[in-house]
Amino acid sequence: MRHLYPVYIDLKNRQCLVIGGGKVAERKIANLLEYGAQVTIVSPQVEANIRIWAAEETIVWYKREFTEHDLQNVFMVFIATDNSSLNGEVAEFCRQKGILVNAVDDPSNCDFFVPSIIRHGSLVISISTGGNSPLFAKKLRTDLEKVITPEYGEFIEMLGETREYIKKNVPDIEVRKKIFASLVYSDILDLLKVGEKEKAREKMETCMSSWLD
Repeated sequence: MRHLYPVYIDLKNRQCLVIGGGKVAERKIANLLEYGAQVTIVSPQVEANIRIWAAEETIVWYKREFTEHDLQNVFMVFIATDNSSLNGEVAEFCRQKGILVNAVDDPSNCDFFVPSIIRHGSLVISISTGGNSPLFAKKLRTDLEKVITPEYGEFIEMLGETREYIKKNVPDIEVRKKIFASLVYSDILDLLKVGEKEKAREKMETCMSSWLD
C-alpha cells in the first residue's frame, strides 16, 4: 500500500500537458483552466469544447499522437486515454524527467491522484482513497457537502480579511493568537448559516475591538 503525501499546488501559469481528447480529457482541461494553468493537449481527435478552446487560443492543441518531445518544459502531465501501453510509456518518460504524472483510472501509472473536492472560496477540502475507489470519494464528498456549506467559505474570507489587519496592528504574537481564537470559536459562523451577515460582521468587529481598545 502506498502512503500519499497530501499537498495543494499553485498551478497558475504552470505548463500542464493533457494526452487524449475525449470527455475525460475535456473535464481535466476545464478544471485546469479554472486554476489558471497553461494547458497543452496532444490528441488526433478531440471533443467539441476542446476544439473551441483551441480556436479561442485558451489552450494549445497538437492534432497528432504523443511524442517524448511534448514533455519539454512541462510541469505536470495528465493521461486521459484507455491505452494502457501508452499510459505506461508516457509515465516512464515522465518519471525519467522528474515530471509529475496522473493517468486516469490507472493507479500504477500515477504519481498523484486528483481528489474529490469541496470548494467554497478559499476553503478547499479534498478527499482521496488513494485510487482505490474514486466513486466512494465522490459519495463522501456529497455527504460532506450537506455539512460544509457555502457559509464556511464566507467565514474563511472574513477571517482572512481580519488576519491581515491584526498582523499589521498587533505586534504581540500571543495576543494575536488569542484574537484569532476568539474569532474562530465564536458564533459568527452560526450567524452566517442563518443568513445574519450583518450581525456576523458586527460580532467580528466586537470580538476584535475587545482586544484592540
